[in-house]
Amino acid sequence: MYEAARKIWKVVAENVAPPLSIPELDIQKKILPFFQVGDCYYFIFNATRGEFDYVHPGIADILGYRAEECTVAKIMSYIHPEDIGWFLDFEQQAVAFFEWLPIDKILKYKVRYDLRVRKADGQYLRMLHQTTPLQHGEDGAILRTFGVHIDITHLKSSGPPVLSFVGLDGEPSYLNIDIKKGFSPSHEVLTRREKQVLELLLLGMSSRKIADELNISRQTVDKHRKNMLQKTGVHSSAEMVVKALKEGWV
Repeated sequence: MYEAARKIWKVVAENVAPPLSIPELDIQKKILPFFQVGDCYYFIFNATRGEFDYVHPGIADILGYRAEECTVAKIMSYIHPEDIGWFLDFEQQAVAFFEWLPIDKILKYKVRYDLRVRKADGQYLRMLHQTTPLQHGEDGAILRTFGVHIDITHLKSSGPPVLSFVGLDGEPSYLNIDIKKGFSPSHEVLTRREKQVLELLLLGMSSRKIADELNISRQTVDKHRKNMLQKTGVHSSAEMVVKALKEGWV
């Protein structure tokens, strides 16, 4: 499976050697939109080599594996057998998506899907996989990506994996992708601010904490939450969070 995945990644990396280092500010700009409080770890993936440049030690707390021992091949071997086909299809689709994008849009998207991954004790967790390009060549070849894995087992215990390409900085999103079809922008159910509120709800934040985080009033947050319930056709914030994960809204 690893060799099959490497062939996919080589298409987008085009064997271009990435710079030896990444400016710290560039990393911070990519980490901030992804970083989540809770059970997660992050990594930097070198698409040219098909290996990690860095894995955060927090992987030990979630999956039980030491970061220094975690190669891409090992992590892939922990994917649930029923999800391996999904993984390869999603990676193939991600390569096609970034090849299709104009070069100036490459850094404005993140790939998002979920898979079951085996822990060191043999149990499986459903992990939310999110990655975004950190570097690309002049021709658009992706050289490095920044990624985060978040444990969402308590939010999505069943159902097939879902692939989405989420637009940043106002770019349109492509949600719940049908891998047999082309890319058509999804109808945006939620406004940009409502999606910010939803992302913080996914972290378990209260309305008061969300208000502080977004520098708005609690009443405004509550109004957003009420509007979001009406738009999405659910009856509670808990239902909305689960539906958001299943549909790939954020």
